[in-house]
Amino acid sequence: MKNIQLFAALVLAIMLTGCVTAPTAMDYTAFKQSNPKSILVLPPINHTTEIIAPYGVLANVTVPLAEAGYYVFPVALVDETFKNNGLTVAEDIHAVPSKKLGEIFGADAVMYIEVQEYGTSYAILSSDTVVVVQAKLVDNKTNEILWQGSARAASSEQNSDNSNGFGVVGMLVEAAVTQIFETALDTGFEIAGIASARLLSPEAHNGLLYGPRSPKHGKEKSKQ
Repeated sequence: MKNIQLFAALVLAIMLTGCVTAPTAMDYTAFKQSNPKSILVLPPINHTTEIIAPYGVLANVTVPLAEAGYYVFPVALVDETFKNNGLTVAEDIHAVPSKKLGEIFGADAVMYIEVQEYGTSYAILSSDTVVVVQAKLVDNKTNEILWQGSARAASSEQNSDNSNGFGVVGMLVEAAVTQIFETALDTGFEIAGIASARLLSPEAHNGLLYGPRSPKHGKEKSKQ
């Protein structure tokens, strides 16, 4: 009887182990072969109701890219070039072939960004500002995807202690006040900076590789 129970426990353990999947590792083969030196960041496509969402994200993504060791085309210059060519909508800009973008700007790769969430929401007992972004890096010559990922950041991560000592009524008031202040001060801009860093930092899991301008270029041991 004990042998049967032991066998059953062993089978159950194996089944449970099989259900646990390890995080998928990014394949950097194409990225390393392409070895881009310059990146053209396109205006983000906005899937939220916040008009300022793409601007808040776009203003934050250039810093982690530059810090990672890449030349990033100035946002103002890129925007003006698109306007001069009659392109003012992000969806239309994303539809332009990457090879054509490479010919116009001379960039090695193009960064496509989409904003999935941006802004402050009220949820009865709490109020939270959330930013969710996803992106992909495409080689201008081959149109091959070199890298892609997504990241999320929230103001609640910085204010994990929601206890104010005034019970449910106090929590309701606090949530309402938080929403007003975070909306008025555009906390989304700050949170977008955190999300952008998580998305693009070479130190992040499945993040970008270091660029040629970084002393760490080509020295990532953990990224195959």
